Amino acid sequence: MISFFVIKNILKWLLRIFLAAVVITIIWVGSYNFINPGKTNLMKSREAELGKEVERTWVDYDDISPNMPLALICGEDQRFTSHWGFDLKAIQKAIEKNTRGGKVYGASTITQQTAKNVFLWEGRSWIRKGCEVWFTCWIEILWSKKRTLEIYMNIIETGDGIFGVEAAAQHYFKKSAKNLTKSQCAQIASIVPCPTTCGFNSRFAYKHRLFIQRWMRKYGQSVCP
Repeated sequence: MISFFVIKNILKWLLRIFLAAVVITIIWVGSYNFINPGKTNLMKSREAELGKEVERTWVDYDDISPNMPLALICGEDQRFTSHWGFDLKAIQKAIEKNTRGGKVYGASTITQQTAKNVFLWEGRSWIRKGCEVWFTCWIEILWSKKRTLEIYMNIIETGDGIFGVEAAAQHYFKKSAKNLTKSQCAQIASIVPCPTTCGFNSRFAYKHRLFIQRWMRKYGQSVCP
C-alpha cells in the first residue's frame, strides 16, 4: 500500500512540474507579443516535401488590407472577437453533425489554429489536442485579439508552399497585401481550409467565396478587432 508520504511527494513533484510548465509557457507565449514567430513546423515540413524554401513575408497588421482580416473572420471564425478561444456554439453544432456520421466537421477557432501552427507539431492525437487547448488559453490571456489575428495572417498556409497573406497577394495578384481588393481577400480566404488541394476555381473555393462575401457585406468591419 502506498504510504501518505509517497503520495505527498508525488503530488509535490506534479505541482512543481505544473508550475514550471506555466512559467515556461508564459515566457514562450508572452515573448510573441514583442517578436514575430519564425518558421513553423508546418513550414519546415513543406520545405522538406518541396525541396525548396516556402514563400513567406511578414507584414504588420496595419500593412494589410482591412478586408483581409474581415474575410478570414467571416470564413473561419465569425465569433472571433466575442469568444475566449473556443466557440462553444460551433463545437456543439460540429458534435451534432458528426454524430450523424459521414463528413467530419471541425470547430477550430482562429485562436486554436494559431496555437497549433505556432507552437505544435503536425498530426492528430489527444496529446496534441490537449496541448492546443493549453496554448489557446494562454494566447487568450497574453495576446490581444489584434495580435492573434496579425500572427494568424502571417503563418496560415495560403497555397502549396505559400504562407501568409502577403506571400499570397504577391503570388496570386502581384501586389502587396495592403492593396488587395475586397474580392481578392475573399478569394484568398476561400482556400484557407484546403490550401494545397483547392484552387480559386475549385467548386469548394467558389462556394466558400460566395459565403464569405455574403457575410462580409453583412458584418462590415464590426467583427474585426
